[in-house]
Amino acid sequence: MAFGINRQELRAWKKAVAAGEMAFLTHYWIDERFPDCKTVTKAGCADLEKLAAWGAQYGLKSEWIDMRDDYPHFDLFGKYERDILTEEGYTKQLKRFKLI
Repeated sequence: MAFGINRQELRAWKKAVAAGEMAFLTHYWIDERFPDCKTVTKAGCADLEKLAAWGAQYGLKSEWIDMRDDYPHFDLFGKYERDILTEEGYTKQLKRFKLI
């Protein structure tokens, strides 16, 4: 279940992903498989080679790319989420979702 974002944010993320840009969307998230994680960031790009290369620089494997819904993305949570958002300069998202 996702919450904490609005439709405009979701549409902007989808548009950027479809255009082949690296795009990031953080939202609150509840998943019983990951009880210690309260947020997830979707790092997406429709250009699969670009997405895989981007992920490789952070140790993410291409087989971890989620291909659902025509918006390929990595699901980042926990330490990966904090470290990657910090490295990518997304301080605003880190503060908004109380990750720092």
